[in-house]
Amino acid sequence: MVYPIHILGCPVLRKVAQDIDPSYPNLQQLVADLYETLAATDGVGLAAPQVGISVRVFVVDAAPFADDEPALASFRRVFINAHIEERMGTKEYFNEGCLSIPGVHEDVLREPKIRMRFVDEQFQPHVEEFGGIAARIIQHEYDHLDGKLFIDHVSPLRRQLLKSKLSSIQRGRFEASYRYKMAR
Repeated sequence: MVYPIHILGCPVLRKVAQDIDPSYPNLQQLVADLYETLAATDGVGLAAPQVGISVRVFVVDAAPFADDEPALASFRRVFINAHIEERMGTKEYFNEGCLSIPGVHEDVLREPKIRMRFVDEQFQPHVEEFGGIAARIIQHEYDHLDGKLFIDHVSPLRRQLLKSKLSSIQRGRFEASYRYKMAR
């Protein structure tokens, strides 16, 4: 099932998502639906809160970045109950956008490498390090689990300059090629 993407202003985007356990109902279907929803958009990652479900689950399909980093051609992963344990390296800028904030792209400072603890869809535990663009995508999606958006990482001056555009998005004045849901 393709879910509508929740747009800036929807309260679920600002909630801290909850960890789940193996008894979480229909987890495999949720993961399949997240991938199907992601495929229906122009995104490379999608967190459950972006479809209105406040649990610590996100999916990544970084294949669109394979020209920049060939290893990403097959980087398709599910992250459940993810928690970043360490951020490493000198922060670098990278231009980010978000399905929940259509039409806005900004340079965001993030560390180039992370170590993260998570479980996969079989609830097998993992502690892995990620670098490069994969680390960027993962940190962006991880933020959704903590109720943060990439615009929270831009300078106060840039946020002020974006204020009008963000207000327009919250009023439904934007274009998106995918289904979406506005705040009530």
